Amino acid sequence: MKTTLTWYGHGTFGVMLGDSRILIDPFFSHNPSSPITPDEIETDYILVTHGHFDHIGDAVNIAKRCDATIIANAEIAGWLSKQKVKTHAQQIGGGFQHPFGYLKLTLAIHGSRLPDGSYGGLASGFLLTTHTGNKLYFAGDTGLFGDMNLIGEEGIYLAALPIGDNYTMGPQDALRALKMLKPKVVVPMHYNTWPLIEQDVDAWKQLVENETDTICHILQPGDSFEI
Repeated sequence: MKTTLTWYGHGTFGVMLGDSRILIDPFFSHNPSSPITPDEIETDYILVTHGHFDHIGDAVNIAKRCDATIIANAEIAGWLSKQKVKTHAQQIGGGFQHPFGYLKLTLAIHGSRLPDGSYGGLASGFLLTTHTGNKLYFAGDTGLFGDMNLIGEEGIYLAALPIGDNYTMGPQDALRALKMLKPKVVVPMHYNTWPLIEQDVDAWKQLVENETDTICHILQPGDSFEI
């Protein structure tokens, strides 16, 4: 079963798993790095890591147009369900066998207030085990934390990690995270959207490949590669 990953800039990813289309943190409107508009995307599932505007983004409008199910923590799922979209609630540490694979919510060190000020529960990452056994870790917005060692014990094929600093891990902490996670492949994210989180991603790639066995794939917004 073919798996294709597409980065749309910032923390937004598309994952094609066989016939299932998955969208993670759909931030297209007001995203200066997005190569497309929200009306151009088609998806079956939307995964939301936390409630901040640059991650929950266009989730409601896309879900209504595509009749997609949004998967998020219970607080965010409850808030979204009031807006007449389909949701599936999970919580950190809990997994569920969805049609596209087994999805577990992981710890993330970050806030999660929703755009209207409502409580958005705890921020999370996602650990997705595909039907072929590949494990994909989307860290979401997070600082460095020691339990990344436990996530690494799962045997990660690909990790998507923030490197922008200020709001999330910066390059040095993201490198330390990699040394705990030990994925075969890493994709950097959540950088260069705005001046506050500008980073030299080529320099980070060199650090990664000098100090770890992980391959670093730098994607431009809109780029895809097959896993």
